[in-house]
Amino acid sequence: MKTTKLGAQGPKVSAIGLGSLSMGRSGPFGASQDDEAIRTIHEAMDRGVTLIDTADFYGNGESELLVGRAIAGRRDKVVVSVKFGAMRGPNGQMLGLDCRPSAVKNFAAYSLKRLGIEVIDVYRPARLDPSVPVEDTVGAIADLIKEGYVKYVGLSEVGADTIRRAHAVHPIADVQMEYSIATRTPEDKVFPALRELGIGATLFGVLSRGLLSGSKPSGPKDVRAHLPRFSGEAGKENEALVEKLRAFATKVGRTPAQVCMAWALAKQPTFVPLSGARTPAHLDVLTAADRPLSAEELTELETWLPRGAFKGTRYPEAQMAQLDSER
Repeated sequence: MKTTKLGAQGPKVSAIGLGSLSMGRSGPFGASQDDEAIRTIHEAMDRGVTLIDTADFYGNGESELLVGRAIAGRRDKVVVSVKFGAMRGPNGQMLGLDCRPSAVKNFAAYSLKRLGIEVIDVYRPARLDPSVPVEDTVGAIADLIKEGYVKYVGLSEVGADTIRRAHAVHPIADVQMEYSIATRTPEDKVFPALRELGIGATLFGVLSRGLLSGSKPSGPKDVRAHLPRFSGEAGKENEALVEKLRAFATKVGRTPAQVCMAWALAKQPTFVPLSGARTPAHLDVLTAADRPLSAEELTELETWLPRGAFKGTRYPEAQMAQLDSER
């Protein structure tokens, strides 16, 4: 596995990372078995993946527990990235954000415990808390760095202005953004700001929650059943675009998932896309690290699927309005 660095001051990591959102019995896209999730993490590590991304609210802590079990005895082989700030009730209901300095340190204490580690490599708020200045949140993470509990500060789903404000308080190693053939708005303001400031990026949603690989909601408990891109007229139009993607993948001798990952690596070679693999079989996307799309393939694919081709927003309207990255 090729490696890269998260920005000018961040850690060295594999060219593709592994995200754990979909792992576990409480996964948003349907339940998966714990043993299978751990096998997936182990195989990813065996194939050279050194970046694992999780969050304390994934499965109400379930994801962190799985990651902790998987990396036990192999801690020195991985960079662990953790998001915090989203609050959930016992039934999984989202209850808003809390990024106050005291909450940041409280969240960190429990993440360290669940993960079974002594230090979190990259620690970041999952979203901007509108009631707390980002300077205060980043300042709290900076305190944790001084105390030896965190190594690097990260951000997620924030706009260029917020990135600049945060970076002025403490150097930011990495900003996590959704990015795919279907979601390209970070190219406008966020990515140029990151390059200017020497900040890295980890890219999630490269398959647009499975839309681009042809996956469909498994039932009403699958969150994708309630996302605009999977339903209504937008869903029908997007299915036709996915067929174009599938035809292109067949032409170049890859799977649609491999094409999407190879596209992200070709478009943003200094950034790190995340695989949301739930099973070892899904790790076939890792082959894209050694074979990004060529310039000719990139041009052809974007002729078939130009920016703005996919219909519908990535979240419902109310959630989109809350995203600092969309402002």
